[in-house]
Amino acid sequence: MPHDIDVVAKICAHHNHDPAALLEILHDTQEHFGCVSDEAARRIAQDLNISRADIHGVRSFYGDFTRDTDKPKLKLCRAEACQAVGSEELARRLSARGIASETIYCLGNCALGPAAMIGKRLIGRASAELLEAELADG
Repeated sequence: MPHDIDVVAKICAHHNHDPAALLEILHDTQEHFGCVSDEAARRIAQDLNISRADIHGVRSFYGDFTRDTDKPKLKLCRAEACQAVGSEELARRLSARGIASETIYCLGNCALGPAAMIGKRLIGRASAELLEAELADG
């Protein structure tokens, strides 16, 4: 989904075009659009008078920022409670299927481990088959 550049400009203005507020601006942009596209990053760089490399560095350092909304992100809990019910084996099975996951240490769903999250959807008693199906459904 293309970003409405006027909305991105308003987000920057809300933060007084302050480069120190870059993280908040990126969060607000992600919250509004579901991602921080390259187009939005260019506008933020212009409005804050910083380089796109600065934005890329922040956007790529923090795993929650995405560049597009096409592909939901899979987060897999690898904390002790989920490890006890198979999250390590699940991670290996996902990897063998070519499914990338981000390691998270606790999604707050310990009683239903192994726990995973796709986008904002929390999934309990996760299996490779279930997660693959959920990702395919988008």
